[in-house]
Parts: sequence; C-alpha cells; structure tokens
Amino acid sequence: MTTVEDIDPRGTRHCETSTLGVLLRHQGLDLSEPMLFGLGSGLSFVHWDSRAMGFPFLGGRVKPFELTRNLAANLGWELDVRETTSPRKAWENVAAAVDAGRPVGLQLDSYHLDHFSTKVHFGGHVVALYGYDDHQAHLVDTDQQGGAVSTGLDALARARAERGPMTARPRSFTLAVPRNAPAPRSRIVPAVTACADAFLNPPIADLGHRGIAKAGKLVRTWLDRTDDPGRDLPRAALLMEKGGTGGALFRNLYRDFLAECAESLGSARLRTGLGLYAEAAAGWTHVAELITTAGRTEEERYLAEAGDLLLGLSRLERGAMEELSRLT
Repeated sequence: MTTVEDIDPRGTRHCETSTLGVLLRHQGLDLSEPMLFGLGSGLSFVHWDSRAMGFPFLGGRVKPFELTRNLAANLGWELDVRETTSPRKAWENVAAAVDAGRPVGLQLDSYHLDHFSTKVHFGGHVVALYGYDDHQAHLVDTDQQGGAVSTGLDALARARAERGPMTARPRSFTLAVPRNAPAPRSRIVPAVTACADAFLNPPIADLGHRGIAKAGKLVRTWLDRTDDPGRDLPRAALLMEKGGTGGALFRNLYRDFLAECAESLGSARLRTGLGLYAEAAAGWTHVAELITTAGRTEEERYLAEAGDLLLGLSRLERGAMEELSRLT
C-alpha cells in the first residue's frame, strides 16, 4: 500500500474546497472552507435547463474547477493539471503524485464511487486521493460523504472516464504554494471584486443576478415540467440545501467568508455586503422550503411565493455585489 504521510483527512461541506483543504494542509497552510471559497471567487448563480434535462437545475457557484483555477491565480500558487483520454496514463498521473508524497485532486462523476449511497450522476465532483493499494483508492470526500473513504480502483476509473454534463477528461491536479506567495488575506479584495463583477455582468441571462430573476419567473411553471412533482421538486430543493452547497445554495459559505474578512478589514462596504448576504442566505433556504412544499402538495401558490422571493433575491444580491465591487 502506498500512502501520503501527514494527511489531515478532514472533510468539509463542499467537495472542491474539501479537496483544496487537504492539498493545502499537507503543505502547512490551513485556511477555512469559507475563505477558500471566497478567495476562489466561487459564488455565482446559474439557471440551467435544456431539452436533454429531465428537470431544471439551479446552481450557486462557478462551473466545476473554475474555483480552483481562480484560487491558484489569485494567490500565485502553482497549479499542475493533468488531463488525458488514456485510462493508463490517467492512473499513472495520479500514482506518480502519490508515490512522490503528494495528495492529488481528481474531478470525476460521483455516481460510480463505492461510498456514494445515492446514485445520481454529477460530473463535477472533486475528491482528494492520498493512497492506494492493488484494489482500492483512499480518498477524502465531504463530511456528508464520510470524510476519509475508499473506493475500488475499477469504480474510480469508471467515475473518471464518465462523459456527460460538467465532466472533464480524466483530470488530476496538484497544488504547490511557493515561499514567496502573497499572504492569502492580502488577496481578499481582488477576489471579492472579481466575483462581484462577474455576478453583475453575466454574459447570458441564465447567470448572475439576471439568472436569479429568470428563475423567479420560470420556477412558477415547475409543476408543469414533471410527471412526478413529489420526486422532482423536493430533489431540486435538496440539492440547493444539502448537495454539497453548505446550505442556501452556497450563500452560507459566502456569508461566512465575508464575516471572516470583516474581522480583519475595516470596510463599511464589506460589512454592508455581509449584512445583505446574511439576509440572502435566509431567503434561499426559504425558497428551498417552498419548492419542497409545492412538490408535496402540488399547489402552485407555493411556487408563486418562491418566484416572488427569487425576484427579491435578485435585487438584494445585485445590491450586495454593487457594494462589494467598490471595495478598495
């Protein structure tokens, strides 16, 4: 068995930040999960629907792996990404890192992993791999999925090779923190303003504050989008609250990031943004509750209320991001 020494297998709430935490703590850098999420400009919104989808999806963060790229670029860290269509080369990339004493991050489809009891395809899942033997790989996943877990090597290969929405060619990555890298807290303002600018100026109407407003109009029709409301609406709400988002569609994480920043930055704009995102987080949890109730009762009035609340959240988050975009 080959295992990286001195691993802190602490799972947290969101898969990508859990993995980043493992890779960074191994190098002696321990940042909170909200700080990792915020420094990676991770907050966003997407209303995703297409003919190929069985039901609409509401997402609350940037696309998979963009958070990691943002974080490395913002902090001046060395991000080594390996991608290949060869199953043999894909495993060699991983084994080489572990054999050299470094944990490695993987993007894959969680459906195939042995430790996932709920089998749902999600191609943007990220885990840290820190050891392997002839039959199993040893991983760190979120606390919800068990933290330190194991999966069969065949299952891992299938998870990495799966094709579909949000998947990548078998991708592995390592992070290195140079000695002369800037202090993380010195990069808070650029991370916040970059996140705010992207949220305020989305390229299409499905993203950012425009996407939330669009969802506010379309969520009212969700009972017409399914032949099983009692399954699809509560599942959509569950993904918002429990699907590795930290609750409130990632707004809890961003609220906590802003609160941590407010302790070290004496900024009135930052405190205003914090207050507005605390309000937004509570609103998103209420939206999820209304969607769940609509699915169970099949009463449109709950979706109408959720739609009105989403329109208000669009305005609320736009105001918060306008304040945060002016940080200096």
